[in-house]
Amino acid sequence: MQFHHHGYVSGDPRVQAVAGVGINRPADLPDEVDVLIVGSGPAGMLAAAQLSQFPGITTRIVERRDGRLAIGQADGIQARSVETFQAFGFAERIIAEAYRITEMAFWKPDPADPSRINRAARAVDDEMGISEFPHLIVNQARVLDYFAEFMANSPTRMSPDYGYEFRGLNVTGEGDYPVTVTLLHTAGPHAGQERVVRAKYVVGADGARSKVRESIGCTLAGDQANHAWGVMDVLAVTDFPDIRLKCAIQGEAGSILLIPREGGHLFRMYVDLGEVDSHDKGAVRNTSIEEIIAKANEIIHPYTLDVRNVAWHSVYEVGHRLTDRFDDVLPDGRGTRTPRVFITGDACHTHSAKAGQGMNVSMQDGFNLAWKLGHVLEGRSPESLLSTYSAERQVIAKNLIDFDKQWSTLMAKKPEEFENPSELEDFYVSTAEFPAGFMTQYAPSRLIAEPAHQGLATGFTIGKRFKSAPVIRVCDTNPLQLGHQAKADGRWRIYVFADAASAGTASAGTAQQETAHGAPVADFAEWITNSPDSPLAATPSGADRDAWFDVKVIYQQDHTGVEIGAVPSAFKPQVGPFKLSYLENVYATDPTADIFELRGLDRGGVVVVVRPDQYVANVLPLTATAELAAFFAPLLRVGASETV
Repeated sequence: MQFHHHGYVSGDPRVQAVAGVGINRPADLPDEVDVLIVGSGPAGMLAAAQLSQFPGITTRIVERRDGRLAIGQADGIQARSVETFQAFGFAERIIAEAYRITEMAFWKPDPADPSRINRAARAVDDEMGISEFPHLIVNQARVLDYFAEFMANSPTRMSPDYGYEFRGLNVTGEGDYPVTVTLLHTAGPHAGQERVVRAKYVVGADGARSKVRESIGCTLAGDQANHAWGVMDVLAVTDFPDIRLKCAIQGEAGSILLIPREGGHLFRMYVDLGEVDSHDKGAVRNTSIEEIIAKANEIIHPYTLDVRNVAWHSVYEVGHRLTDRFDDVLPDGRGTRTPRVFITGDACHTHSAKAGQGMNVSMQDGFNLAWKLGHVLEGRSPESLLSTYSAERQVIAKNLIDFDKQWSTLMAKKPEEFENPSELEDFYVSTAEFPAGFMTQYAPSRLIAEPAHQGLATGFTIGKRFKSAPVIRVCDTNPLQLGHQAKADGRWRIYVFADAASAGTASAGTAQQETAHGAPVADFAEWITNSPDSPLAATPSGADRDAWFDVKVIYQQDHTGVEIGAVPSAFKPQVGPFKLSYLENVYATDPTADIFELRGLDRGGVVVVVRPDQYVANVLPLTATAELAAFFAPLLRVGASETV
């Protein structure tokens, strides 16, 4: 963590220096904002947290509640989300308080007496080692708390504006703030009064009944499975032996998905309430908690469940719905204008809760959109960048719904309906990478290059998230995960994996550097530092050299074979008002886990470009500087170098 470059810091280094719109930030919602986010759920809060890192952008997030969420309905945190939390600086703390899933048990009718259930199988949660991060269960409200803390500690000192309900909007297309939004005070001295706010962009993160979605003419389309489930978070006394394990329970009377919760006692049960008559008209939603508990006891026979406290419960029918676009531009308007209004999360896609995907996919919606808004508003990128949000995320949501249909259908099956008795657990193991969040792959676009050079880095698939691996930081010899050094600060990452011959080789105490013509890393460093075609040339004058691009080098040697004094200055940028040399971008191979072997990196050297939301955008040879310049050219606004 870098925090002394502006002078000595004696307080909490997580609290960044106030800057830009954070200075004298108005307590009340202003009349004009750059970005107005509606809804403080996971998608909205992550988007706000990312935008809080852009000091010159006025972002406000409104919520109809009068305060923080107390009890969240989502609780499953997939490994990809924990990876994202690492970028926002709270992965370790949330892991410490969460329940960690390491195994899943499968219970089925006892062949000797089908009225009784017994444990039929176990499955390791991450048998293939998909991620170094765990699969967690933690209250959604705590996730939102951590994002709120990150926002409050950011340069913009952002915090949610509670007590505002969205009523409608109008995209006028006129002036600097072309979206007029009408809000209603729901709390405080002005309760019941309307309020008008003008915005440059609006993000609807207001859930499945989204009024923002309605205001831009989007509708959710899909099907209803006509199968109901009761869900309850409870404290109970039970003789069921796996009450602290994630379980799929299939009994003669129906199915249960059991999810232990954080804290050692609380657990969630999704209880099968059976098929719903097509003429039910929602009556099943009136099923009482007593009926849900009775049904659970029927399913887990011969075990019993004595519920002592109910934290929360609900009844829902499985539905799979998706909007055909995630912004306000109609199909016939594509290419004629850029979006002004966006929808994220449940406002775009709804599905069952049993695959644990809702909150996780929603957060990635917010991550995808927020850095793009930040780059456009700050002048880094052209407005056309914003059209990529809907194009990228709509496909991902469709894949999620297709997966969830398979999983929820299997969960609703009766034991005798399975052709293969192990079908459920086999599906759980074979598809583990998808629910973990690692099957997302963006198609080639202006943000994702064609895989012309994919063979140079087979373990960093273009379009998929950057998969971390161990390295050694040369300056202090610390073993680290390379991916964990990328923070949610809105910067592009350029990882330079050096050729076998390159390494700082000057003797200690000299200033000699690898500048000989033909040395691939030295030539690349010279180009990216000094060429007018380099993406770094777009960095505003007066800003630190690494303000927009984080350039790191990873050598094939171990750390004792790298002389940091001989490493090109491109990888040791001068930062802060004192122009201090930042040495923490220089890495060597960990002898216990060679990143070049682990990620299939060509020993001749390779450049891996990673987006601010952690997805691999390009893979290139060290010598392909013209291709790198051509990739970034449409992503960097002309004249951006003059922007302060």
